[in-house]
Amino acid sequence: MRVALIIPTRNAGAHLDRLLPAIAMQTLQPDEFLVVDSASGDGTVARFLEFGARVEVIEPNQFNHGGTRRWASQQVEADALIYLTQDAIPANADTFANIVADLHAEVDIGVAYGRQLPHPNAGLLGAQSRRFNYPPQSRTKRMSDAQELGIKTCFSSDSFSAYRRDVLFAVGGFPEDVIGSEDAYVAARMLLSGHAVRYAATATVQHSHDYTLLEEFRRYFDIGVFYGRENWIRQAFGSAGGEGKRYVKAELQTLMAAGAVWRVPEVLLRSAVKLLGYRIGQGERHLDVGLKRRLSMFPGYWK
Repeated sequence: MRVALIIPTRNAGAHLDRLLPAIAMQTLQPDEFLVVDSASGDGTVARFLEFGARVEVIEPNQFNHGGTRRWASQQVEADALIYLTQDAIPANADTFANIVADLHAEVDIGVAYGRQLPHPNAGLLGAQSRRFNYPPQSRTKRMSDAQELGIKTCFSSDSFSAYRRDVLFAVGGFPEDVIGSEDAYVAARMLLSGHAVRYAATATVQHSHDYTLLEEFRRYFDIGVFYGRENWIRQAFGSAGGEGKRYVKAELQTLMAAGAVWRVPEVLLRSAVKLLGYRIGQGERHLDVGLKRRLSMFPGYWK
C-alpha cells in the first residue's frame, strides 16, 4: 500500500520550523509528498524542495478548497491520501501511522480524520473548541448514526485526514468549486454510498485558531454559503439540532472553571455573530458579489 502526503500552502514559513521536523520524525514516511503552493513569497517553496517534497506552484486565484485538492489527488498514485494543512503539526511520531491504520480498521471506511489538539499557545476558547469537536474516543460513523448525530455525522476535517483513493474517486472525488467544507461534502457522499467515516482519536495533530469576532463572522458566512448551496446534505442528515447550544454551554463551563466569568458576554456575542454570519451566508444569492467578497473569509472564491 502506497501513501501520499498532500499539503496545500500559502506563505507557510511561520509554521515550517515545527512542521518539517514533525514530518521527518514520522514512523510512517509517505511514498509521495506533494505540496501545492499558491505562489508563496516567503521561501515556502524553497524549504519544501530542500526537504524533498515535490512542489507544484499555482496562482492564488486558481486555488479552491475542493478543486485544488481534487487536482492534487490526480497527481499521485498512492492508495491512501493524507491531507494536511500547513498549520497542523503532527503531535507525535505515530501520527501518520495511526491515521492510516484507522483508515483500514474496517472494510467500509472511506475517510479517517484525526484528533486536533490545541497549539501550545492557544487561547482559552480556541483550546475549548478543539476539546469539544475532537474528543479522546475514536468512533466510526455510518448513515445509521444520522438520527443521533444529525449533520455531525458527516463532520470531517481536511486539516488532517486520510482518504482511500479508490473510494474517493468512486464517489466523484472532491467537488470542483466550493467555498470550503469540501471535507463534509466528500464525507456525506461516502456515507450516502454506503461507506463509513472514521474519527481516529489516536492520530493527533496540534491545530487550533483564536479567531477575532470579525473572523468568526466571516468563517460562518462561508459555512452558511456552503450549506445553503449544498442543501442536499441537510436534507440527508438533518440539522445540527442542539449542537450549538451544547457548544455554548461547554464554553461557559470552561470560563467558569478558569475563573474567567467576565468573558461570558464575549461568548454570547460570539455566538450571535456566528449565527448572523451563517444566516446571511445562507441568503448570499441576494447579495452583491462585491459585498460577498468583503463578508467572506475566502474572498478569492467570488469571481
